Amino acid sequence: MRILVINGGSATLKYVLYDTGTDGPRRLAGSTIAWEGGPAATLQRALSSLPAPPDVVAHRVVHGGERFVAPVIIDDEVLRHLAELVPLAPLHNAVALEGIAATRRLGVPLLAVFDTAFFAGLPDRARRYAVPEAAGVRRYGFHGSSHRSVTERAAALLGTPEPTLVSLHLGSGCSAAAIRRGNPVDVSMGYSPLEGLVMGTRPGDVDPGLLLHLVQQGMDAARLEQLLHRDSGLKALAGSSDMRELLARDDAMARDAIEIFCYRIVKYVGAYLAVLGGTIDALAFTGGIGAGSPDIRRRVCDEFGWAGVVLDEGRNARGEAFISAAGGRVAVLALPSDEEGVIAAEAARWFRNTV
Repeated sequence: MRILVINGGSATLKYVLYDTGTDGPRRLAGSTIAWEGGPAATLQRALSSLPAPPDVVAHRVVHGGERFVAPVIIDDEVLRHLAELVPLAPLHNAVALEGIAATRRLGVPLLAVFDTAFFAGLPDRARRYAVPEAAGVRRYGFHGSSHRSVTERAAALLGTPEPTLVSLHLGSGCSAAAIRRGNPVDVSMGYSPLEGLVMGTRPGDVDPGLLLHLVQQGMDAARLEQLLHRDSGLKALAGSSDMRELLARDDAMARDAIEIFCYRIVKYVGAYLAVLGGTIDALAFTGGIGAGSPDIRRRVCDEFGWAGVVLDEGRNARGEAFISAAGGRVAVLALPSDEEGVIAAEAARWFRNTV
């Protein structure tokens, strides 16, 4: 069975065609391309580059809400529910819906695989907000496919089926996850992908009183959404959401933005070390920044020598999978995220068990 994975981000489309077999998904083709001319035109370019047509299309959908905690075949009813979730993840769910619409004409089954599903079993103490239950809100967590990928890769590299680790997905969107014996027990993102770490254009943690203040000053919901999803984060701090540009600059705004970005990561790693009992098997970096920036990894790791986190500077500079020094109590890993491989494996497993 050939599975085409569509991973639509806020700025780019990742697509990979896999051939699934007993040894797991085998990559046949794929690329990352910018959204140009809208999702329909971009997807048409992707489809025209494939060496063979897919039998199934698996779409990454960021927010599954309460209803979707496992992959699901996309039909009209599912689409209606997904449309209701767009306000919770406007940078991603809206794009996913447009991608789904563009692939329906292929006449093959379409499957939605949800980022939030990995965190569906969070314990109540990490899942609930201290607000009245009648408000109908909870913490969901995101980047689930990425954190699942890192957990599985760490298990293979460390030779343990149930690793305990802190996983850091650092890219345009950023999140931290606490993984105990292979299962997530906390995650920095919550009801929406806005909570937690500083991101490219999203602020991460802010005082809710700040939002009330902005509303009281006359900011309507549409402007507030624009500010929180597209105008905050590194962009607000230094005028650019591109960490590569900020690292290349030598000015106070860029330096401050990088320091704030790393400080928020350090706060979460420290908190998750406590949540996990003070001892972890690994600290794992992934995402475009996490896997691609030795400097950001060094800035974070330098704060945790007391916890047994010690970098090998040469390995870190080369971006090897293991970047920890010999003798360090904690393995430090730099792992490119394989969200598409995880999604393909989930889709293949779903079809084996369901169809």
